[in-house]
Amino acid sequence: MSDPVRIRSTTILTVRRGGAVVVAGDGQVSFGNTVMKSGAKKVRRLGEAASGGAIAGFAGSAADGLALFERLDGKLREHRGNLRRAAVDLAKDWRSDKALRRLEAMLLVADREVTFVLSGQGDIIEPDDGIAAIGSGGPFALAAARALAAHTELPARAIAEAAMGIAADICIYTNRNLTVEELS
Repeated sequence: MSDPVRIRSTTILTVRRGGAVVVAGDGQVSFGNTVMKSGAKKVRRLGEAASGGAIAGFAGSAADGLALFERLDGKLREHRGNLRRAAVDLAKDWRSDKALRRLEAMLLVADREVTFVLSGQGDIIEPDDGIAAIGSGGPFALAAARALAAHTELPARAIAEAAMGIAADICIYTNRNLTVEELS
């Protein structure tokens, strides 16, 4: 029996260094072995500008990722920009709500203080080193970013861009068409 054709996307990476946090995502959306789109925007700013806001990126289904962006944005506004409280609230809803439980996406979110990986299983993971990645090319981008952070003095944005380039060279579901957002 053959596997059904799947839509695959993406690689999302966050790097925190020197008072800056960067979230980068590639633009590729693949359907089976065909690139359907190369310029998808999977990284967005969320929350109120006055509170500094947050940056989020999603990996997985586009419709599900966008629905989660809207939910998280609402939670950020409800909790006056407190990402930790908004993330916990979203994770509770995501795990307990029948409709949300069916969403097939993961979120990587960051503000000036914290970074989290959120999943529909109720996971809220805060990376030890401020570097995290999700998606098909996530392990490659994560390894490259950690190596660059450990062995260079590059700023967060340069690390993120270089690591995403390395992931694009390895992962067939990742391209070099990046959306990069930064808080400093």
